[in-house]
Amino acid sequence: MTCALLHFLRKMKIVYLGSGEFGIECLNALAKSSHSLAFIVTQPPAQAGRGRKEKSTPVACWAAENSIAYAETNNVNFAEMVKKINTCQPDLLVVIAFGQKIGNELINLTPKGAINVHASLLPKCRGAAPINWAIINGEKKTGISIIEVAEKMDAGDILAQQECEIGPDETAGHLHDRLARLAAPLLLNTIDKIEGGLVVYTKQDHSKATLAPKLKKSDAFLDFSEPAELLRRKILGFWPWPGASAVYVSQKSGKSQQVIIAGADVVQRSNPAVLAVGTLDEDLNIICGRDALKISRIKPAGSSLMDFRDFVNGRDTQPGDMFVKIEK
Repeated sequence: MTCALLHFLRKMKIVYLGSGEFGIECLNALAKSSHSLAFIVTQPPAQAGRGRKEKSTPVACWAAENSIAYAETNNVNFAEMVKKINTCQPDLLVVIAFGQKIGNELINLTPKGAINVHASLLPKCRGAAPINWAIINGEKKTGISIIEVAEKMDAGDILAQQECEIGPDETAGHLHDRLARLAAPLLLNTIDKIEGGLVVYTKQDHSKATLAPKLKKSDAFLDFSEPAELLRRKILGFWPWPGASAVYVSQKSGKSQQVIIAGADVVQRSNPAVLAVGTLDEDLNIICGRDALKISRIKPAGSSLMDFRDFVNGRDTQPGDMFVKIEK
């Protein structure tokens, strides 16, 4: 065995910085690899659910279940946290869905620097919600980019990329899981190349950058004056969170209820609509700014996800009933 190959097979000591579910497949792969997962840093518990109980991040739960030392912090750049990471003497920092900016002191702490796994084909969809915005923007493909962590968000040199098609009816939740599985082997391969000195660093074309900002619940308040095709993509891109939302108003009873529309198809309309946008036509399709939406799945507030026909039967839904935009 040559010296070069022996060098290539040396395991590296890795500190992982992450919070979200997206990185769990990569953590599983790292734990089974020849490399050493020395320490994990994640966000503190956050309040969640109706009871507003504190809930640890998926990464904190994974670390506890797998007996990996970890710390929860609001700011990984605090001197005490930097010192704790430095004590591990890591060769490399791996950052995935962390939710905090990494300062230069940390980036320069390790011999091999810091790398980030990002769920888009950079420079497209820089930001916190690349999966959602890729679907909403009508992209036909996306993928995984592994980049150097840089001062500017998601702007570092690209070390590796792998693309995949976006299915015509794929939700953000389904695409999230597919990309998470795709990321794990690409990350391990990239780490091996870094250790072996074989990785190639390619600068991004910053002129082609697009943004994928963090989602707010209000982003998913549907405006039916928009084209049906855009609304269909929003329904897919906002599922399962925050959920494409509207208010259903019964013409017969006058009652209203907030709902999440979880599935819909576009129905083309050759004639200009004589009904107001948001109104259900004779086929119970929602009139939109262009064409109409045929709902397939819906989740009323406080209820489970259901077929639209069950929603219709339970509320005696009629033509002329409306779906209106939620006021912010």
